[in-house]
Amino acid sequence: MSALTTDHAASEVRSPASFVASRVFIYGALVFWAFICLFPIYWTVTTSFKVAVDVTQGHLVPFVDFQPDWKGWRSLGLSPDSIFETSTVRDEFLKRFMNSVITSVGASSLALVIGSLAAYGLTRYRYQFALFKNEDISFFFLSQLILPPVVLALPFLVLYREVALLDTRIGLILLYTLMVLPIVIWIMRDQFNSIPVELEEAALVDGLSIWGAFLRIVVPIALPGMVAAFILAMVLCWNEYFFAALLTSTDAKTIPVMVASQTGSQGINWWSMAALATAAITPLAVIGIALERYLIMGMTAGSVK
Repeated sequence: MSALTTDHAASEVRSPASFVASRVFIYGALVFWAFICLFPIYWTVTTSFKVAVDVTQGHLVPFVDFQPDWKGWRSLGLSPDSIFETSTVRDEFLKRFMNSVITSVGASSLALVIGSLAAYGLTRYRYQFALFKNEDISFFFLSQLILPPVVLALPFLVLYREVALLDTRIGLILLYTLMVLPIVIWIMRDQFNSIPVELEEAALVDGLSIWGAFLRIVVPIALPGMVAAFILAMVLCWNEYFFAALLTSTDAKTIPVMVASQTGSQGINWWSMAALATAAITPLAVIGIALERYLIMGMTAGSVK
C-alpha cells in the first residue's frame, strides 16, 4: 500500500511539470510556425525601405542593420516627397491596381452567384446524368482544379483571339470565374448541407416560393460561408499570374504581372518589387482582418454536426 501511495504521489508531482512542458512545446511550435509564415511578409515590407547595398548585404532589422529609405516607394511615385508630383509610374500602378480590383471582385462575385446556385441545387435536389449522380457531379467540379493551367494556355489564347477578348478585363473575369468556381461550389455545398431542410419546408408552408425561401432563409444563414468563399476566390484571382501574363499586354495587365516586370539594366529592382508587393498585399490583409470573424465562421461551418 505504501508503495502504491508513493507512486501516486510521484505521478501527481510529475503531472504539473509535464503539463508545463507540453504547453511550452505546443506554443513554441506555434511561434516557430508563425515566424516561418510571417517572415516573407516582414522581408518584403522591410526590403521596400532598403537601398541596393542593404539588399545585397542582407540587412534585416530597421534602424539596427540599416537606415530605412523611401527609394522603393519613390520609384513608384508613392513616397511622401513624390506623392503630390506627376508620376507616370504611379499612374501605371494605379491602372494595374484597378485592373486587379475589377477582375478579382468581378470574377469572385460572379463565381459566388453561380457557385451558390449550383451548390444549393446539389444539396437540395437529386440529379442523375447517365451514371453520374450528385456526388459524382460535385467531384467533377473539384477535379477541374487538378488540370494544370499550362494545358489550357493554347486553347484559351486561340479562343480569346477569335472572340476579341485578348487584353480585356471581361476576358480575365470570365476566365477567373471558371478558375475559382469549383472551390466556391464545394465551400457553399458544405454550408447548405449544414442548414436544416425543415427551415425551408416551414417557409414554403408559410407561403414563400422556392426562390423566396432561398433568398430570405438560406442566404442569411449561409452568409458567413459566402463571405469566406468570396474572400478565398478573390485572393486566388488577385494573385493569379500565369493567365494574366499570357492573355494581357497593356490595357488589362494586373498587379502580379507588374511586380514580375521590375527588372532593369542592373538586374532585379528588389526595392521597387518589394514596394509593389507590399502595396498589393495590403488590401487583402485589411479585408482579411476586417472580415476575420466571417471567414472563420464560414470555414468552420458544417465541421461539427
